[in-house]
Amino acid sequence: MSTDTDFAPRTSPHVNMVDRLAVIGRADLPASIVVFLVALPLSLGVAVASGAPVAAGLIAAAVGGMVAGLLGGSAIQVSGPTASLTVVVAESVHQFGWAATCFITVGAGMLQILFGLSRVARAALAIAPVVVHGMLAGIGVVIALQQVHVLLGGNSLSSSFAALVALPHQLMSVRTGDLVVGLVVIGILVAWRFVPRRARVVPGPLVAVVAATLLALGLPAHVERIVLNGSLADALGLPGIPSGGPAAVATTMVTIALIASIESLLSAVAVDKMRPGHRTDFDRELIGQGSANVVSGLLGGLPIAGVIVRSITNANAGARSRAATVLHGIWILLFAVALAGLVRQIPTAALAGLLIFVGVQLIKLAHIRLARRAGEMYVYLATVLGVVLLNLLQGMVIGLGLAFALLLWRVVRVTIVAAPVAGARRWVVTIDGTCTFLALPKLTAELAKVPTGADVTVEMTVDFLDHATHEYLTEWARERESSGATVQFAELGSARMATVLAGPPERGHFRQVIDQVIGPWRRSGDREDRIAAGIAAYHRGHAHVLRPHLDKLRHRHDADSFFLTCADARIVPNVITNSGPGDLFTVRNVGNIVPARGGDVSVEAALIYALERLDVRAVVVCGHSGCGAMEALHREERAGEGLGDWLAHARPSLERYRLGHPVATAAAVAGFGPVDQLGMVNVAVQLETLHAHPVVRRGVEERGVAVSGLFFDLATARVIEVMVDRIAEFGDEGRLIAAETA
Repeated sequence: MSTDTDFAPRTSPHVNMVDRLAVIGRADLPASIVVFLVALPLSLGVAVASGAPVAAGLIAAAVGGMVAGLLGGSAIQVSGPTASLTVVVAESVHQFGWAATCFITVGAGMLQILFGLSRVARAALAIAPVVVHGMLAGIGVVIALQQVHVLLGGNSLSSSFAALVALPHQLMSVRTGDLVVGLVVIGILVAWRFVPRRARVVPGPLVAVVAATLLALGLPAHVERIVLNGSLADALGLPGIPSGGPAAVATTMVTIALIASIESLLSAVAVDKMRPGHRTDFDRELIGQGSANVVSGLLGGLPIAGVIVRSITNANAGARSRAATVLHGIWILLFAVALAGLVRQIPTAALAGLLIFVGVQLIKLAHIRLARRAGEMYVYLATVLGVVLLNLLQGMVIGLGLAFALLLWRVVRVTIVAAPVAGARRWVVTIDGTCTFLALPKLTAELAKVPTGADVTVEMTVDFLDHATHEYLTEWARERESSGATVQFAELGSARMATVLAGPPERGHFRQVIDQVIGPWRRSGDREDRIAAGIAAYHRGHAHVLRPHLDKLRHRHDADSFFLTCADARIVPNVITNSGPGDLFTVRNVGNIVPARGGDVSVEAALIYALERLDVRAVVVCGHSGCGAMEALHREERAGEGLGDWLAHARPSLERYRLGHPVATAAAVAGFGPVDQLGMVNVAVQLETLHAHPVVRRGVEERGVAVSGLFFDLATARVIEVMVDRIAEFGDEGRLIAAETA
C-alpha cells in the first residue's frame, strides 16, 4: 500500500520546508515538465478523436493531474484523457451529445468512487489478461481505422464498419497536404526511438507535432487545422441531462467506469513494478480516479483514467512524489489559458498520425505470442473482433465469456484411457482429472472397450467426483462382478468413492492425499483394528502404484544402502530419504547402536549380509531428536534387565559426550539441548565403530562404500549430517550448506 501522502518523500521529522522544496525541485519539477510535454499533444488528439471540444482534452488533463494526483492511491501515476476511452466517448457524443456525455462522465466517476468505497478494486484485476490485451488491441484497431480517414483529409466516422466501407472512396479523394503532415508525424515517431538517448529527453510526440505544425505553415496545399472557439473559460460548462433511454445511458456510464478503472489499476500495477517497495492503495486509487471524473465532467472535460505511457514516463523521469503529477496538471492549465492560440495552428492530420501510432502500439506482438503459447488465441481474436465490429462493452463481454468457457473446459477436463495389461488377463482404466457428468460420454466409450469377463483395475486420480459419475461406475462394476469378473478401484486422488454419497460433492486437494499417505493414525476410543483399516486403505489407494515396482524386484534384491536407525515409530526412513521399495536395507534397534564385535550378532549379521551379498554402496546410521534411549542414557537410569544391558553398548557415547566431543559442541552452538547433543555424539561414535569393522573397512577400500551419519530433527523435519568431528546441514538440492565445528 502506498504511503506517499505528501509532495516530498518522507525523510526525517527534522527536515525543514526549504529542504523539502529542494527535494521537489531536484526530482519532481523536471519530471513534471517532461510529462506535461508528453500529455499535451495526446490530450488534444484524444479530444479531437472523441468528437469532443478540443478544450475538453486540456480540462481533463489538468483535472487528472491535480485531482487524481492528490487523491489517488499511487504517488507516481499520471491520469488524463486516454486513447482507450476514445471509442466509447465518441459513440456517446454521437448518440447523446457533448453535454450529456459530461453528465455520463460524472456518473461514471461516482460509480468509481463506490467501487473504491466497497473495496472491490482488486476484483478488477481478476479479469483474464488475454481479454484486457484483446480489448486494448481492438481499441487500437478502431482508433487507427477512424483516424486514417482524418489522415487522408476526411472526417472520422462513427463506426469501424463504416470506416472500412468508406475507406476505398476516401483513398480516391486524398488531400495531399493532410497526408504529408500525418505521414511526417508517423515517420518522426517511428524514428525517434533510434535517435541518441540524450536527444530523447524531449518527448517524441511533441517533436512530431511541432515539426508537422511548422511544415503545415510552409506547405502550398491546404491543411485542416484544429478548431478552438473561444478561451478555456468559454469551454467550461455544466453537464446536461441525456435525452436518450435510461438503459443506454446507464450502459455507457458503466462501460466508462469499468474501462477507466481497469486501465487505471493495470497502469498502477505496472508503475509498482518499477518502484520496488512501493505499493498502490487500489481502493484509494479508484476513489481518486472517480473524484477526478466527477470534477472533469462538471467542468466540461473528457473522462479520465490512469495512463500507463505517461505514468511510466513520469517514473523514468525521476519523479519521487505526487508533486510531479500535480505540477504537470498545473502546466497544462497554464498552457490552456495563456497559449490557446498556438493550439489553433496544429493540423488535425498531425494529431491523427499521432493517434494512429498510439493505436498501433496498443497491438503488441508480445501479447499475441503469449495468447498463442497459452492456448488463448481464440479468446484474443474474438475480443478484438467484438470490439472492432460491435462495441467496446460487447467485445469485452464476449472475451470474458470465452475466457470463462475455456477455463471451465480446462478445469473439468478429464483423461480416461482403457488399456490391457501386457501378458495378463487384466485391463486398467485410468481416470485422471475432474470427474463430472460431462465426462460420462467419454467414460462410457472407454469402458465399452473392456472385453466381457476381463478383470479390471480402475485407477482414479481425480480431485472431484460427482454423484452421476459415481452411480455409473458403481453400477458398471456391479454388472461386471455379477458375470464373474473382478473390478478393483485404486483411488489415488483426493476424491473417494466411499464419501461421495455422504453429502454434496466437494473438490479435494492434493494435500489431503499426502496427509492420508504419510500422516499418522489418530488414536480414538473405538476398537477399530488400525492395521486392518490401514491395509484396506492401502489396497484402495496406492497398492496399484506400488505393484509394478515390486514386480520388477520380486526376483532380485539390490538395495542401495544399509540403513541403521532407531526403533522409534516417528522415524520413517523411506520418507526422509525420498526412497522407494528395494532402496534401503533397514535395520532398527533402540538407540541406533552398533555394538562392538561380539556384542550383538543381529546387527553384525545384517551388516555383513548387506555388504557381502547385496553389495550396498552406502552404510548409514540415523539418530533423531527426543530419543528415549539417549534420555535414559543421559540420566543414567536403571533400565532393568534386557534394556539396561542393551544400553550398555552406548556407554562409550556417554563418556565421549562428557569429555566434550566436538560434535556435542557443534550441536550446542546450533541450539540443540543436552539429550540431542548426546544423540548426535552417539551417531558419531557409531560411525567410528563401523569404520573399525573389517567388513566395512574392506568395502570402503575395495568398492568405495560411503559411511555416513544422519540426525533427524523432529521439530523441524530436517535431516542433519553428522560426521566424526562436526555436523552440517543439507540444502534443498542435497549439498551441504553449512557446518559448525569445534
